[in-house]
Amino acid sequence: MATASAAAPTARPQRSWYKRNEIAATPWLFLIPGILFFSVYVIIPIFQSVWISFHEWDGLGEMTWVGTANYERLLTDDRKFDVSFWNNVRWLFLYLLAIPAGLFIALFLNQTVRGIRLYKSMFFFPFVISQVVVGLVFSWFYLPREGLLNAILTFFGMEPVNILGDPALATYGIIAAGLWPQTAYCMILYLTGLNAVNPEQIEAGRLDGAKGLKMLWYVVLPQLKPATFIAFVVTIIGALRSFDLISVMTNGGPFGSTRVLSFYMFEESLSEFGFRMGYGAAIAVVLFFLMLFFIVYFLYSMWRDEKGAR
Repeated sequence: MATASAAAPTARPQRSWYKRNEIAATPWLFLIPGILFFSVYVIIPIFQSVWISFHEWDGLGEMTWVGTANYERLLTDDRKFDVSFWNNVRWLFLYLLAIPAGLFIALFLNQTVRGIRLYKSMFFFPFVISQVVVGLVFSWFYLPREGLLNAILTFFGMEPVNILGDPALATYGIIAAGLWPQTAYCMILYLTGLNAVNPEQIEAGRLDGAKGLKMLWYVVLPQLKPATFIAFVVTIIGALRSFDLISVMTNGGPFGSTRVLSFYMFEESLSEFGFRMGYGAAIAVVLFFLMLFFIVYFLYSMWRDEKGAR
């Protein structure tokens, strides 16, 4: 009597670790190059700057440990640092005017009227030109005799004003120059956001009687929160690292009245006045933590709003 022999089960080939974790691992293959670049060019230099700030160093020779001496001098003994810090505060608050200005220009341009493409190009133009060019244009605009601003003032019977030569006005003149391209940038963000506004919510708002400012405040602005967040972060960072316009328009003058922290850091670290890398690094660390404070605050606010909406 023939007995049927049970066939031995065939063993499955062992899959590799990547095949078993392909869905989870594949995104990291794309992220790792970016993380490496970000670590090498951002994270590591931050820690290096903090380390250098505790030393006295000319950038070439041996570093000498001085502990917190650089920070103590910044906070107690340095009038230039005080001027630079309060100028940064002025930049910060006045630069935020670019956000509502960009929003209202975007609302104006988000219409179908004749010639709207020309208007968009005119408002977009400041964003695509270099900050150095913006600085030169406004320097010519502010010239005491030949400048267009004083020609307008003279035409209306007013006295000419030397904005960049007056310590009380120079900082505000540079901020006005910076607001020109920054408003264009915020306008672009809001135009992009307006294209994503849900038309059904607009119609529902109209049926409920919302129009004008009520429509803007209760229906449109809540949908523009992502654009507003990006506009706030980019504008705050731009205000705190304002260097190029100051370098082109006044070089920190007159009498050091237009210095900000980024320009003062450059003066102390790399200009003919110093090569004091440790002291410049201490200024950079203070500036970094100022930026970090605002960015963390807005990230937390956005996370809290999203959590509350769930």
